[in-house]
Amino acid sequence: MKVKTTRFGELEVEKKDIINFSEGLLGFEDLKKFFIVDPGDQTLILWLQSIDDAATAFPMIEPKIYKPDYAVKLLPAELNSLNLENLNNTSIYTILTIPQDVTEMSANLKAPIVINNQSKNARQIVLQDSKLEVRHKMYKELKSYIVNFASDDSNRTTATPPQAQVAQTVSTENPSGEESTTTSKDSNTKAEA
Repeated sequence: MKVKTTRFGELEVEKKDIINFSEGLLGFEDLKKFFIVDPGDQTLILWLQSIDDAATAFPMIEPKIYKPDYAVKLLPAELNSLNLENLNNTSIYTILTIPQDVTEMSANLKAPIVINNQSKNARQIVLQDSKLEVRHKMYKELKSYIVNFASDDSNRTTATPPQAQVAQTVSTENPSGEESTTTSKDSNTKAEA
């Protein structure tokens, strides 16, 4: 199916790649269907793009990249809600807040996205661990990982990415009190996330 997005233009999405959030995301409970966009740059940041709202996409990243000791512990009810017995067949991401000053970038370790890779059902789960931060500053850790990452370009595809667009990053606070980040092509357009 074809999906129009504000940030990436029109994209072809296969049904098997659609991720279902039966409860939506914190502050965005009405948005249920998403897919992951890999812009193919070297930041390792992916985008969780809404199918229901072309203008809504959340930057996210695998926490193991910048915080190798990060561990998600779910309650039995949380595992059951995703039809999981354990976390072996899951993908876990943290949503990023990317302000104008990129060095202040932070990740929400307290409420990760957990995706059941088999069923493609997902939830944003608020973890019980009080030591986890909603705004974990991780720019230096990510930069260090990227600098040390050994890439084999011979394994990459030769697909041409969409034409680069001038983007403005906007950070807004959603009803749950967390910041969200969107990128708008036109600085006169109010970005929503």
